[in-house]
Amino acid sequence: MTAPPRVVVLPWPPKGLSPNDRRHRMAVAGTKKKYRADCAWSTIACGVRRIEATALRVRITFHPPDRRHRDTDNMLASIKAGLDGVADVIGIDDSRWELVLSRGAPKAPGRIELTLEPL
Repeated sequence: MTAPPRVVVLPWPPKGLSPNDRRHRMAVAGTKKKYRADCAWSTIACGVRRIEATALRVRITFHPPDRRHRDTDNMLASIKAGLDGVADVIGIDDSRWELVLSRGAPKAPGRIELTLEPL
């Protein structure tokens, strides 16, 4: 019997984490570090801790802050540091995640919903 899915709500990533942002990598490092920590704390706040599984199916639903066009691949790249923060908490490296991406309705100030399903 597998464990039930867990839901985590992450904050929308700062603009500086977009791959289209052209700042130097050292200028972005602090932003990445803070977003990773924020997402780790969001995971804990949602009641999710270590998951005993070898792999996960992770359904990611992006709820942007507004109706502007955003590429799905850029949104995924923007939350990379945040996904690392989730991986830190649950104890399963993101290389063992099967990702399913979708786009939801805009919700200010923007958020990302993850559904974690042990495989």
